[in-house]
Amino acid sequence: MIPRSEYKMHTLRTTTLTAAMLCLGATAACQPKQTVDARFMEPVVYGPQWPQGWTPATQQPRTEPLPEIRIDRPGDFASTTVSPVVIDTTIFPVQRQPNIPWTGPTARPGKLLPPHGRDKTLAAGPQARLPLGTVSEKITVTPQPRFPGISQTPWTPPDPTLAVGPEHIVSTVNMAVAFYDKSGNEQFYANLDSTGSPGFFEEIGGGSFCFDPKCFYDHNEERFVIIALEYYTNESWITIAVSDDSNPNGVWYKYRTPSIISIGDATYWTDYPGLGFDHRVFTVTANLFQLGGSGPGFGGILYRTYNKAQMLVGAPVTFNDLTFDGGSAQCAVHHGQPVGPFFVSLDSQSSMRIQAIRSPVLQPQLFTASVAVPSHGGAPPSAPNPGGNISALDGRLMNVYWRDGQLIFAHAVESGNVSEIRWYHLDTGDWPGEFGQPPAQPTLVQAGAIDLPGSQAGFYPAVAMNVFGDIGLVFGQCDPATNPSVRITGRTTADPPGEMGAPQIVVESPSGADGRWGDYFDMVIDPVDDTTFWYIGEWATADGWQTWIGSFEITPPGCPGDTNDDGATNVADLLAVIAEWNSPCSIQPGGCDADVNGDGFVNVSDLLIVIAQWGCVL
Repeated sequence: MIPRSEYKMHTLRTTTLTAAMLCLGATAACQPKQTVDARFMEPVVYGPQWPQGWTPATQQPRTEPLPEIRIDRPGDFASTTVSPVVIDTTIFPVQRQPNIPWTGPTARPGKLLPPHGRDKTLAAGPQARLPLGTVSEKITVTPQPRFPGISQTPWTPPDPTLAVGPEHIVSTVNMAVAFYDKSGNEQFYANLDSTGSPGFFEEIGGGSFCFDPKCFYDHNEERFVIIALEYYTNESWITIAVSDDSNPNGVWYKYRTPSIISIGDATYWTDYPGLGFDHRVFTVTANLFQLGGSGPGFGGILYRTYNKAQMLVGAPVTFNDLTFDGGSAQCAVHHGQPVGPFFVSLDSQSSMRIQAIRSPVLQPQLFTASVAVPSHGGAPPSAPNPGGNISALDGRLMNVYWRDGQLIFAHAVESGNVSEIRWYHLDTGDWPGEFGQPPAQPTLVQAGAIDLPGSQAGFYPAVAMNVFGDIGLVFGQCDPATNPSVRITGRTTADPPGEMGAPQIVVESPSGADGRWGDYFDMVIDPVDDTTFWYIGEWATADGWQTWIGSFEITPPGCPGDTNDDGATNVADLLAVIAEWNSPCSIQPGGCDADVNGDGFVNVSDLLIVIAQWGCVL
């Protein structure tokens, strides 16, 4: 994070790959496709039934033995290497395949998978030392242009995710992908599976059943990344694609990586992926469920790290797999260079499990810490609305953001028998530390609740932090008399701890909804200015579910660095901070005037706010 007054828009570097680099070190299979298979020319017919020639089957012929990935003991890891296929989307025969609302029957991908489940009960945990913040009318969120994204496909829920580059936006849902410019003009649309003509993943699998897609934009490498899971009888795959530059229209390096994991005498398949990155690796997490057998047989969490240096040039990639007892861990998106990629999952009713993988490329080692947070009642209840009851899921975390030692995330919980949004901000410091040096544990900086009036329910929150330390949040909302809407809110570093602005509606459904919804929204930071928040959420029309894409900025109220209340932030405020430097305001009656951010201390955080707001006049 940097102060606003010192911020300069970064100039994006241009990455150029020569033809020889496109498949550096790869086999002949890793060559740009020059011809179009005749079967891709067959049209997809949209009508009252499933697309022509397709049903949601879970069978896919295997052309070669499935590699065994074995992890016999806790702490062990397994390494696997696979080669890519290079696909050029600009030579697809149809660049914009039909993107019209599907009006036929829909199916939940999870219903086509083997029976699976896990124990989601949470034990009581430690008491947090910090109070829970609420909503403030003082904080202003300024919405910017927005537009409808992908409309209903044969699958539900959509599971929308978003990736924003310098000039393009990529969005994925179950089971489609679209590219847009930042004005919302669609440039590319295709189904991800074999219903496409062709499907985005079709040439490397993705046959008749892939699910749970996700995407992001890696601002470090200026690349888009898309993943999806595949499951067929006795087969499980994590399929991942990396663009060759910051324009998604063109070459992608696509890797179909096996995900049948053997632990002891049991064998597992993967479900519910998380997706993230740091400066060295792309990361994927997944829940493990036993293959075959009479029950769900939950096997914990899979952590997979891909050596992204190899994937950036389309070379064969080596990825590492680790496992841990737990469930539904989310990968962090990283701004900065942490010791290792971070992951977060539920630990108890009043604590979060923070994890990091040190040396993720060569010798991965998983570290775990527990951080106390304000307690909650567990999984949220369903959200009633005029169309029925929306499932608010089970309290798991939806997305995680790490920026220069600050970790933020959010989820929905039960509060007064209503689904309520909770968000958290942690300081990871130097944890997990260097080898041989015991580090300080991560600590809770602040936590807040989006406590809506009356019986209003909030669900599916996603959060992000920009270069100034501002936090943005998007979520869904409804109540018994109000159709589902997409709402946004946010805060600046100068706002009181735990407070968010009053949520604003950006789109409200003209129709109600019932059952599974979401199952999550997404939020990212624009890499051009490192300031603007972009979001995607779900809403409903008479034609079924829709996605909505938009952006916003957070406007600091007043003059946050004005310590003496004279209506301006200037040298007097700077001197006030210096005069009270390191004062423990939390033990002084009335606190300290120079404690700009209200955290109980006068320190560098207050100094940076004064500098960032230098020259502000009411």
